Amino acid sequence: MSSHREAPEISKDPVADNTDLYAFVSPDRPDTVTLIANFIPLQGPDAGPNFFEFGDDVTYAIHVDNDGDAQPNVTYEFRFSTRLRNRETFLYNTGPIRALSSTTWNRRQFCTVTRVRNGVRTVLGSDLACPPCNIGPLSTPSYGGLASAATHNLGQGVRVFTGQRADGFYVDLGSVFDLLDLRPFEQLHEQYGLGTFTGPANGVNGTRQLNVHSIAIQVPIAQLSRSGGMPADPASPSSVIGVWAAAYRQKVTIRGASDGEDIGTGPWVQVSRLGNPLVNEVIIPLGHKDGWNSRPPAGDSVFAEYVTHPEVAALLPSLYPGVFPNLAALNASGKPRLDLAAILMTGIPSGLIPGFANFTGTTQADLLRLNLAIPPAGSPSTLGLLGGDLAGFPNGRRVADDIVAIELRAIAGVTYPLVDPTFTPDGAAGVVDDGVTTANLDIPYQAHFPYLGLPHSGFRTPAA
Repeated sequence: MSSHREAPEISKDPVADNTDLYAFVSPDRPDTVTLIANFIPLQGPDAGPNFFEFGDDVTYAIHVDNDGDAQPNVTYEFRFSTRLRNRETFLYNTGPIRALSSTTWNRRQFCTVTRVRNGVRTVLGSDLACPPCNIGPLSTPSYGGLASAATHNLGQGVRVFTGQRADGFYVDLGSVFDLLDLRPFEQLHEQYGLGTFTGPANGVNGTRQLNVHSIAIQVPIAQLSRSGGMPADPASPSSVIGVWAAAYRQKVTIRGASDGEDIGTGPWVQVSRLGNPLVNEVIIPLGHKDGWNSRPPAGDSVFAEYVTHPEVAALLPSLYPGVFPNLAALNASGKPRLDLAAILMTGIPSGLIPGFANFTGTTQADLLRLNLAIPPAGSPSTLGLLGGDLAGFPNGRRVADDIVAIELRAIAGVTYPLVDPTFTPDGAAGVVDDGVTTANLDIPYQAHFPYLGLPHSGFRTPAA
């Protein structure tokens, strides 16, 4: 998945597991940027009585670099505190939760948002109520109203939401992790003696009926840009920002120190991070994934070889013999995948794609790079740049961008002509896909902040 359970250690610590990161110019407020970092993957909506929540012992952060050195110029930190009304009941709620102030809501969570700009810390908001989880129609009637009440205006055009949402990342997990047995192309696996398949099939959305916890903040562009204004020139490096999210825990944990609760002490250390989707998931080798999660992106040059010689590119011709001959020849040549290095590590320089650039400089770092001078698309393509949509991935990332299809096709060689016009991608490279689209979403995206759909109800799970 995008970054769900992507490394051995963080898969054991889901509260700090950064699953998806989005950064885009807001389509309904084009003078702002929306940043969304999701945590706590694969939430079953009916997983009570201890429903999912952010960690009080985790510092969550969204970092923005606006001068190309992969160091944060602006950071938004999010800390949470959980308050229990009644310690003598096992219930999350003792009656319907009709408002964020309902006394029937027993276990509530609140957020403090702090901006760090050039070393200066400013608390933008405190005691900001999170919404409850979507338990069901009796416990959380009119859930949309509860979620709306948890969208807070912090002043100066900044809005924030922290709480449960439907997982908007769509992917066929079952096929991807079964040796990339993509259902639309599974008949090509007949060489493994698995029988004769009847023909192409649609993908199965592995995140269907699952939720995540979102940290979403909408900020005026002028508060993030290098110039402090609205960039107008898409070719200018000063129009581009780099974004990544991270989670931090204190270095020492004392188990059961106070009434059975753990206490953290010592400096904060990074335990999870995310820039571009799927990098740690499918590019960084298993033995280096935990180390990658602990390092800042400014040091990513040590991982560059895994981007320029990705394992998946070598696997595709092996898993689908005869389907990717040109990719196989490119792999055999030993040439580095400079197209992938540009997309994932430095941004794409001007001149390669007409009217587009998101180059941040020579510092190699895994960042979502967003060109602030490119407005939202009138008719967005879920294939982003591959679909001719300059406002889509890898120009930032919108909630609907089809990350699996885009990155599979890039790895298969579709983007290599950007750096070598003599290369001809295989025909299959332009169509390889897991077969899952936005049509496979049970809950649609919203047209307004925080854009991801309302969370699935625990009462209305598929089993029910």
